[in-house]
Amino acid sequence: MAEAYLRQGVLDHLHLDARAVREPGEARVALCERRFVGKVSLRGRPTKRFLAAVGQALGFEPPVAANTAAGKGGRAALWLGPDEWLVVTPPGSAGETAEALRAALKLQHCAVTEISDGRAVIGLSGARAREVLMKGCPLDLHARAFKAGHCAQSTLAKALVILHQTSDQPAYDIYVERSFADYLWAWLEDAAAEYGPAIVQG
Repeated sequence: MAEAYLRQGVLDHLHLDARAVREPGEARVALCERRFVGKVSLRGRPTKRFLAAVGQALGFEPPVAANTAAGKGGRAALWLGPDEWLVVTPPGSAGETAEALRAALKLQHCAVTEISDGRAVIGLSGARAREVLMKGCPLDLHARAFKAGHCAQSTLAKALVILHQTSDQPAYDIYVERSFADYLWAWLEDAAAEYGPAIVQG
C-alpha cells in the first residue's frame, strides 16, 4: 500500500475538488467521491457464535436479514449474501478492523480480506437522487421498498454496483469497481443534469 501522502482517490484525475462546493444550495442532486473508504470482505456461517464474535470486534452484529445494513461508530456491515458481508470503515482503519475480526474469529471457519482499493465509492444525495438512480437501475427504489438501512447488489447503467441507502434524504453510497468508476461518474452527472447537480466534498 502506498504511503498516505502519496495516495490518490480513484477520481482525483477529474479534479472534483476544484468544482466542489461546501453546500449544495438549491441543487436537487449532489455528487461526491467518498475517498479512501475502508472495505473488508467478511465470510462465515451466521451462527450465534460467529455473530457474537463479529459484534465483539465491530461493536455491533452484522445483519442477517437480506439486503440490510447495520452500523455504529462510523463502521457498517452490508449484507451481500447468507454468509457474506462488506464491512465499511472510516479511511485508514480497514487494516485495524480486519485484524480485530481475525482475532475475534480465530477459532472459527471464516475469511477476512481487506479489499479497500478494489472499489470506488460515489455518494449521491438530494431530493431527486432516487430519480437519477431509477434511470439506470432495475431495483424497485420506491421509498416503500428501499429505504435507509437497505443495501443491494445490482446494476446501474450496466455497471455492477453495491447500493447502500444511508439516509431518508435520500442519500446513497454506490460501490463500483475501480475500472468502471470514471464511466459511472460520467453517467451519473449526465443523468442528474436536468436536476441541476452540485458536486460536494465527500
